[in-house]
Amino acid sequence: MGINDERDIEANLQIGPTDHGQVRLFIDAGQFEVPMDFTPEEAEEIAEEILAAAKAARLVKR
Repeated sequence: MGINDERDIEANLQIGPTDHGQVRLFIDAGQFEVPMDFTPEEAEEIAEEILAAAKAARLVKR
């Protein structure tokens, strides 16, 4: 399975700071909960990657 493979799974994403100075991405997909903690610097890198992906996605011809 790759990034272009579609799945029929519903999930919720929450993003926020933790009380330990980390940034948490929390994914809730029914039976599965995935907390992912990052340093603020790592979170900024992820944000830059998301922005770059959004920019590239706008260029895709449908």
